[in-house]
Amino acid sequence: MSTGLHIGEDGLARPAWASVHDDLREYYDTEWGMPVRDERGVFERLVLEGFQSGLSWATILRRREGFRRAFAHFDVDAVAAFGPADVDRLLADEGIIRHRGKIEATLGNARAAIALRDQEGPGTTLADLVWSFRPARTPIPATAAEIPTTSPESVALAKDLKRRGFRFVGPTTMFALMEALGVVDTHLLGSHRRGTSGVWANDGTPVAEGNTPS
Repeated sequence: MSTGLHIGEDGLARPAWASVHDDLREYYDTEWGMPVRDERGVFERLVLEGFQSGLSWATILRRREGFRRAFAHFDVDAVAAFGPADVDRLLADEGIIRHRGKIEATLGNARAAIALRDQEGPGTTLADLVWSFRPARTPIPATAAEIPTTSPESVALAKDLKRRGFRFVGPTTMFALMEALGVVDTHLLGSHRRGTSGVWANDGTPVAEGNTPS
């Protein structure tokens, strides 16, 4: 049975999706699954995962700088202040995916993120909320077929975010978000990135603070 891993010219093992193009390989090697804990960073990934729905990740990744320019580098307060004229501007912006529903959802999600701060009190942000759904263990897939697309935690996170007014936050999209942020680690066993986040050990157990991953 194939594991789904590909050995690159550099001798490193990566999943098939990260072995096709240089930009995907660089994203996998340097960013995907590494912990992101700041509000702006989590909001950016939330927006990009929402826009990715129904499309390939490569399509989104190659427009990432366009998204950053269009959405004020994902400053939550700035995006929350966007109005109808900004929606029209974004619908004409060829640097992003011009989908009215997703654009309007991004503005609404920024406002929901601000409301979250007010509801939960100082020091609680969208990032805090997402990371609060970190599981006790992470998957340890040996093959691509063993990588889940949802989890009880992603279902619960999606339900919580929807209750708070967020959109385009279904369980599958939220699981992909959790993977991207390092909240879970679904790197295949044998991948050179498995257990490198500093959050999860190679065997799926949490890394104690101050320790290095095994």
